[in-house]
Amino acid sequence: MSVVADGQVFPQDLLRITAHRPDGAPALVLEVTGELDLLTAPQLEGAFATAFADKPDLLVIDLTGVSFMASLGMTVLLKAQRSAAPSAKVRVVAPEGSVVARTLQLTGLLEVLAVAPTVPAALSR
Repeated sequence: MSVVADGQVFPQDLLRITAHRPDGAPALVLEVTGELDLLTAPQLEGAFATAFADKPDLLVIDLTGVSFMASLGMTVLLKAQRSAAPSAKVRVVAPEGSVVARTLQLTGLLEVLAVAPTVPAALSR
């Protein structure tokens, strides 16, 4: 995290999102690292909008590197699922025992979202 002289923290310092297409797969993987909260959720929403504009058959949201997820982060994931084109699928990667997996389990979202423990598992479903 970067803090400037006046103590202001910038969202881009708290969340990093990288996109890549796996070889031979009609999928787009968004790798998310950092904290997903009120400050950073708009950044992820913007990444989803850009990803959906590319019209992937499958959008994999890899949350393996997420260290904290607030309720707004869960809302953004639900919006992504609802915003996907009818032909597109959205899968969330949350390794078993991770902060994200526990949060999704406690809120009942494991039954609502398509969740896989790894990116390869998400791509193969």
